[in-house]
Amino acid sequence: MTDPRPGDPTAPAVCLDVGSCWTKAALVHPDGSLAGYAEHPTTAEDVLAGVDAAVAGAAASSGRPGAPAPDVLACSSAGGSLRLAVVGVERLAAVEAAHQVCRSSGARVVHVHAGPLEGGAVRELRSNRPGVVLLVGGSDGDDPEVLLHNASRLARARGRYPVVLAGNAEARDDALGLLRSTGRTVTACPNVAPRPGEIAPDAARAAVAELYSNHVLGLGAGPGGPRFRRLVRTRTPVAVGDGVVALARAAGTGVIVVDVGSATTDVHSAGPHDTLAPATVEGDLGVRSSAAGVLLEAQTEGVVDPVEADLLAPSVAALAASGPSAPADRGSAAEDRRLAALASVVALRRHLRGRDGEPGPGAGEIGLVVLTGGVFRQRDAAGLVALAETVRRDPVLMGPLAQVAVRVDSGSVLAPAGLLASHGRAPAAETLLRDHLLD
Repeated sequence: MTDPRPGDPTAPAVCLDVGSCWTKAALVHPDGSLAGYAEHPTTAEDVLAGVDAAVAGAAASSGRPGAPAPDVLACSSAGGSLRLAVVGVERLAAVEAAHQVCRSSGARVVHVHAGPLEGGAVRELRSNRPGVVLLVGGSDGDDPEVLLHNASRLARARGRYPVVLAGNAEARDDALGLLRSTGRTVTACPNVAPRPGEIAPDAARAAVAELYSNHVLGLGAGPGGPRFRRLVRTRTPVAVGDGVVALARAAGTGVIVVDVGSATTDVHSAGPHDTLAPATVEGDLGVRSSAAGVLLEAQTEGVVDPVEADLLAPSVAALAASGPSAPADRGSAAEDRRLAALASVVALRRHLRGRDGEPGPGAGEIGLVVLTGGVFRQRDAAGLVALAETVRRDPVLMGPLAQVAVRVDSGSVLAPAGLLASHGRAPAAETLLRDHLLD
């Protein structure tokens, strides 16, 4: 495949979405008709192997020999969720700070350490392959000894993961100096635990979200990295957000879209007047690498009872370790749908609560909820209807969504529509959305 030159709206387009587990390609004709679809496991060693296979599969599905080569419009979330390790002074405070900082920022907690970092603890932290370390410690005015010790150890540790520093205010400059003395990338934030029993996560959460926005593209793409960077200039959450705006415009109402992926579940909302609210990206909710988080958070929210949790636990553990995989039988497909329903409910509850427990922006203008993501491409119509009903009838969501239609994007057209809309193909995007989500 040659490098794409998108820009000719009279040519067909392959809309490419490179995910953490699957690479999806949809072939769309200039009139907005969906001509073909192909997917391939995302290839970790050289991401372009999976990209080329998916693009070729989609292009071949057009059934038009001799047709012009399609443009390729691409987005990526190949990086998956951002792995966060927290280093603190007191364990309970560190755990709570980590989870609140991760909430809706695209990260998930993979390691917690409390107390002074020593050699073994540093090795254990490194073995969990963090994408970022959250360094916290002590209320403002507390003795900063442990925080400064840990800053010194992190400064000298192997591994170039960035650090978000959000500890004792009086020691911040000294800790920052220690970390930067060895060239460590650091973002300094106000203390996430300024007083005993108080967590103030907003600034650190914003810093982690910014790191996630750079990480999610997955640009460390093996030997094909330079070409992949030329090909992919848009994050999948941005492409889906563009699709949500186009859908709201076509529908004439506010829209919420829940995008359930292997590693994250993203929620986008747009008002009827092209007003796109900030997306929430849940790095602990996904149907493969983050499947364990779905079950844990569904129990925390009271969506599943202990009996169902025990029944699902073995399958969830297997899915979390499986990488890209398709359901092998009807039972596995039903488990996938149940996990997707749970991820959707938990993510929607968080989104509608907002980041601080208040109603999310535009919640009262919503007339349509759409569930999208590869898991919804299943051809079990009755199962997908039941999944949508699970979301609509959730006791917490019934209030804000009482009169709202819930539809399933079984054709996976939202990300392609967003790519089309952002590349000067708005009429094609609208046709695609009307044909598959609004008729």
